[in-house]
Amino acid sequence: MELYENRQEKEKVLLISVDSGDFNAEESIDELASLVDTAGGEAVLNLIQKLPEPNSATFIGSGRIAEVKNICENQEIDLIVADDELSPSQLKNIEEITGVRVIDRTMLILDIFALHAKSREGKLQVELAQLKYSLPFLTGRGKSMSRLGGGIGTRGPGESKLESDRRHIRRKINALENELKQIEKRRNTMRQRRKKDGIISVAIVGYTNAGKSTLMNRLTNAGVLAEDKLFATLDPTARKLTLPDGQAVMLIDTVGLVRRLPHKLVEAFKSTLEEAKNADLILNVCDGSSEECAEHLEITANLLKELECEDVPVISVVNKCDLVPDIFDLPTIGSSVMISALDGRGVDDLLSAIQKALPVTRTRTKLLIPFSQGSVIANIRADGVIHSEEFTPDGTLVDATVNISYLEKIKQYIV
Repeated sequence: MELYENRQEKEKVLLISVDSGDFNAEESIDELASLVDTAGGEAVLNLIQKLPEPNSATFIGSGRIAEVKNICENQEIDLIVADDELSPSQLKNIEEITGVRVIDRTMLILDIFALHAKSREGKLQVELAQLKYSLPFLTGRGKSMSRLGGGIGTRGPGESKLESDRRHIRRKINALENELKQIEKRRNTMRQRRKKDGIISVAIVGYTNAGKSTLMNRLTNAGVLAEDKLFATLDPTARKLTLPDGQAVMLIDTVGLVRRLPHKLVEAFKSTLEEAKNADLILNVCDGSSEECAEHLEITANLLKELECEDVPVISVVNKCDLVPDIFDLPTIGSSVMISALDGRGVDDLLSAIQKALPVTRTRTKLLIPFSQGSVIANIRADGVIHSEEFTPDGTLVDATVNISYLEKIKQYIV
């Protein structure tokens, strides 16, 4: 008897794109292929057509759509993915002509989000974004709206929700929005408490797959999934990071970005991304081994501007430098640090840069503390750094780095 491996074969995917000159179509469709791989499919072919603008009926021209139909039949294509947002009529027409299921770039990213969301907030954000985006497509989709078949673009809310009437969908959207508002309210309360308690926060942002999770693990042993795929992690992670001077800060990882991230998705994940807006410092991480490193930094910078983060200091962190020969010998430009989160090179420089960029909240001083005030030394040790201590007839002489707010309370002991 012949044995077969018990696994599902990857869906064969055809990518289609219109090059209107508004963006680099070649780079964008390469990224789309990576997104398909992350979603569990295999991009077997891609087709780019130069047009002044997408065809209003079929996205690509009539001659090319006939070519796509032949490719689908000959290559046994399971799914067509358009590298743009499709209108309901475009999607319906392409499906009717080719006989193949069709999704667009936004649907694909939402599907990956649904695959990787782990927290309650993440799942709610994904479901809300999917329902809002799917609402215009409810009319005339026919069997393509069915979610029984499975596959890329079918994860998330489920068949019953998407085949319900519009009023039910809208009621569901309202319920999700209300639940997310409550979660966002709790998140804002936590942020305010951190500010009140004087907790410094450092947010990691950047292009997806730039190594943010690997950096998080390197700095804090957070145990965050670090995988060579786009959007491998979706939910924000917060961990304590102790700097060389003993100062403890909150290091927060955020959802990764891609070029042309649809505005609807930015809106859906704004509460998560606002960790950057409320941070004291932002680490903009990019892949130093990528030819598009500078472009990725710019994409992130533009989104930070959209989130109104202009007043928050930013350090550009060029990661994966172990893959680029001699890059560590090159001079850095502005507020940037070159590191390898994988092998640890440059991480000490990054920690020093973080320390210098943060607002001054502590200072180094000498104190003579009476023996009867041993709790003062315990407090300094818990929230600062004692560099040296010496017992004298008058008390303990310490050289310490102390929080400025606490130093005000013990200023009578300053030597």
